[in-house]
Amino acid sequence: MEKTDLFAAFKDIVERRYSCRAYQPVAVGRDKIEAVLEMARLAPSACNRQPWRFIVLESDADRQIVHEAYARDWVKTAPAYIVACGDHSTAWHRGDDNKDHTDVDISIAVEHICLAATALGLGTCWICNFDAYLVADCLNLPENLEPIAIIPIGYPADDSIPAKKRVDIQEIVKWGAEKD
Repeated sequence: MEKTDLFAAFKDIVERRYSCRAYQPVAVGRDKIEAVLEMARLAPSACNRQPWRFIVLESDADRQIVHEAYARDWVKTAPAYIVACGDHSTAWHRGDDNKDHTDVDISIAVEHICLAATALGLGTCWICNFDAYLVADCLNLPENLEPIAIIPIGYPADDSIPAKKRVDIQEIVKWGAEKD
């Protein structure tokens, strides 16, 4: 595949990826979830520490954990959830100020999940506003693992892709170190 074709394919996936908040009542095959998680496994991380763990919740009892931790009706339509957890004990910490890069590494992996899911015709959404203590307790997570994001995953209920509202590129990019 030519590099321009690869870029066009990637651009298409990025443009089709959105925060899906309504899902069909259809199970996602384990093969698709494993394929999506393989893309997260391949994600880069600071000093290749790979401080992530992923927990897939599919059963009604397991899904109830998410329903209690994030009380929004739309989330109940997702047939499965991936809980992305960060392992602070294995994450890289910057030398000068000891900044923990767990959240950065998990963010990269989660976006790999979202893009891979889009490529497979699945919808996802980042959920960060949830009761992390409840999730950690219900999943019996050790102290070093923090649930950072929940990703509902399933087939979108609607085929339409909402328009993206983004600021103009000139508002977010600056070339060089000169003052404005």
